Amino acid sequence: MKIDKKDILKALEHITVPGEGQNMVESGAVTNIQIFGDEVEVDITITNPSLQARKKTEVEILKIIHKEVYEKAKIKINVKVDAPAAKPKVNEIKGKAIPGISNIIAVASGKGGVGKSTVTANLAVTLAKMGFKVGLLDADIYGPSMPIMFDVANDKPLAVNVDGKSKMKPVESYGVKLLSIGFFTQRDQAVIWRGPMASKALNQMIFDAHWGDLDFMLIDLPPGTGDIHLSIMQALPITGAVVVSTPQEVALADARKGVAMFQQDSINVPVLGIVENMAYFTPAELPDNKYYIFGKEGAKHLAEDLNVPFLGEMPLVQSIREAGDVGRPAALQTATPVEKAFEELTKKIVSEVVSRNETLPPTEAIKITTMAGCSPVNKK
Repeated sequence: MKIDKKDILKALEHITVPGEGQNMVESGAVTNIQIFGDEVEVDITITNPSLQARKKTEVEILKIIHKEVYEKAKIKINVKVDAPAAKPKVNEIKGKAIPGISNIIAVASGKGGVGKSTVTANLAVTLAKMGFKVGLLDADIYGPSMPIMFDVANDKPLAVNVDGKSKMKPVESYGVKLLSIGFFTQRDQAVIWRGPMASKALNQMIFDAHWGDLDFMLIDLPPGTGDIHLSIMQALPITGAVVVSTPQEVALADARKGVAMFQQDSINVPVLGIVENMAYFTPAELPDNKYYIFGKEGAKHLAEDLNVPFLGEMPLVQSIREAGDVGRPAALQTATPVEKAFEELTKKIVSEVVSRNETLPPTEAIKITTMAGCSPVNKK
């Protein structure tokens, strides 16, 4: 009897290789068939490395060819095991998602005094002006400033009943929902807590609060890279991080460490980019002049060096400081260069979030899918 290769392939379509969802012909497991009279040699490749899977496959091939093609065929089977390379284990930190919150952005700085909280506050109100639902968690346990910046230093979060449980209701100001340890301490009271106590307080503000539906939650982290940062990363699935720095070398050195912290394998939080704050000074009487007091484009060069996005320059303007001191973020001022600068920065960050959610695994089911002039994100 003449044995035909087509008959062999048709017979092998009845066999599914262990661990594969298709028959061995469709899956490409059959790599070669040679026929010499009544002798048949079949080369196959399987991904299951176990001896049991190999033997089972050989037996099934023998049976099906003898049954469907020629019962007296002399069959030789060459099995190659091509197991997928084992992925290195990474002790990746996983956070617990908060229902209703689409994107969580951590705002960090390598060192204090670079204007991280000011940038966060103005970013929050700009997002709210654009139509997004925004929450802000002041995670700077030892130096909370958001109650002052939002003119709610004397407010206290109320208790609300949600599904039979008592929850904190965030204070709301300028369209931003806000929680801070500053609401629970006196203005002249220093918070002298060890790491575990600070982490517990943060977890309460995160998970024992009724945030509702938010397009963005911003987290104002303390300066540096320490215990609070790790606690936040363990508690929440951070969508991405924004690092704020000033242009001078002493600040950039710490900003570099801040970026490196988020990029560690065990943390693995995408860095949305670097903001250069206090990039230049523009006096009110000379609005077209720029004086680079702290150096020029230092953070921009750092972003290029680290291969992360550069989000933009924010000017050193007296009105920004004054607005923060009186509790009305400067971005709320209409038709001003400051408002325009924060709008451009915010649009760039939203754009980076869109890109991040399209190219990386989402931290939650909801992703930003459109930004037509910064329109609200898609809802559930």
